[in-house]
Amino acid sequence: MDLYHQPGFLGTKAFFLSDLTLVFIILSASLLTIGVVLARRGKFEAHRWVQTAAVLLNASVIIGVMIGSFRGYYLPEISTRLGEPSIAVTAFHAAVGLFGFLFGTFVMLRGNNLVPKVLRFSNYKLFMRVSYAFYMFAALTGIFVYLIEFS
Repeated sequence: MDLYHQPGFLGTKAFFLSDLTLVFIILSASLLTIGVVLARRGKFEAHRWVQTAAVLLNASVIIGVMIGSFRGYYLPEISTRLGEPSIAVTAFHAAVGLFGFLFGTFVMLRGNNLVPKVLRFSNYKLFMRVSYAFYMFAALTGIFVYLIEFS
């Protein structure tokens, strides 16, 4: 089945895969927020598991859907249509999202002690907070892109 061209389920002009992507991104953002609450309550092991699951879910959506969609639909248009709001916002979202994805994945790997000692940082709270802020900003701009494109 071609999920790229099946009708969506959220009542917009979006296709099924775009709707599913939006749901998974909102789920990732929700899980990350739950992880923040767990950390504030001192439940660090649960925090680590929830954050890891959220980052892996987010990574699967970005790698499995978003990169291909951006390369196929938006990247060819950037050089000639960057002044158009939908292309400009999408390009901005892609840049913020890419940084947030790479930085957040690094922080998750660090939290699971999966990076070499030379790359480990000591101010973990700062790195987690910056990563969370970038992810939430990318998620919000992604929702904005969805609304511009499909409402």
